[in-house]
Amino acid sequence: MTAAPPARPGIAAPPAADAALRPLTRPARLRPGARVAVVAPSGPVPADRLEAGLDVLRGWHLDPVVGSHVLAGHSAFGYLAGTDAERAADLQRAWCDPSVEAVLCARGGYGAQRMVDLLDWDALRAAGPKVFLGFSDITALHEAFATRMGLATLHGPMVAGADFVKSTRAQDHLRVTLFAPRTALTVRRGRVLVPGRATGVTLGGCLSLLAAGLGTPDARPSARGGVLLLEDVGEEVYRLDRYLTQLLRAGWLDGVAAVVLGSWEECGPKDELAALLADRLGGLGVPVVADLGFGHCEDALTMPLGVSAELVADDAGQAPVLRLAEPPLV
Repeated sequence: MTAAPPARPGIAAPPAADAALRPLTRPARLRPGARVAVVAPSGPVPADRLEAGLDVLRGWHLDPVVGSHVLAGHSAFGYLAGTDAERAADLQRAWCDPSVEAVLCARGGYGAQRMVDLLDWDALRAAGPKVFLGFSDITALHEAFATRMGLATLHGPMVAGADFVKSTRAQDHLRVTLFAPRTALTVRRGRVLVPGRATGVTLGGCLSLLAAGLGTPDARPSARGGVLLLEDVGEEVYRLDRYLTQLLRAGWLDGVAAVVLGSWEECGPKDELAALLADRLGGLGVPVVADLGFGHCEDALTMPLGVSAELVADDAGQAPVLRLAEPPLV
């Protein structure tokens, strides 16, 4: 058995490379009147979309507070919402505020990897588990919360996201997840690429961010025992090929239990993309399903990361079923 490397300060010791994933700590569900913090760990946020998203939260009887630098910019890099230190400080302050019950990301873009190592993870752990929501570039933080805190998080629409503010279905699914998570959430949609059944612990997010995270302090040794969720946006097919090949060559997909694919908006010709996914994932010997309706898409579902799940994909002529064995929030 391969021994796990020693822990670095502020980082929990990673599991051995041949250890299967285990369910993570689930935070508490929200109740009306809960204070939630909105932060921007990555890119700048359009003020009008932010206000529209805040109105949705207020309509749910939440009390949103906005990080100091959410609407800020960076003097040199216009794709960042403030400096790395400013963005990290906003997240740190929000998480360590005992009155805040959830930290919701305003949008993705790029920048989470630049600030993640500036966070005081000992202080974040001491503040206790809280709800954390985001997707896309926020995948870097999902991985960090999983490996450094052992915390289950929510891969879902963000407060200032265009798809969120325009989609009542996305809003409704997130609201139910936050306030009244079902004992066993069942998703019946999509199509079967490789049939089969599997159980495991959910993980994943944006493919390009998972590939970029290899070799970093937050990288898991592998997705062994995991139900891997993958999606991306705005990537040419050859780039997706590169990311998947990198994960394969690194051994990161060794032992994965199943692969669940979401949206691939603006990712090249659909027939070429379908051929790539079959080529790179079809040989894993595990169930693979597509079009599960999460990621950069209209009416995106909120998908918990770090919880036990079962995938039933027996028949290529029927929609696969993804069942969560437990509610994502307690």
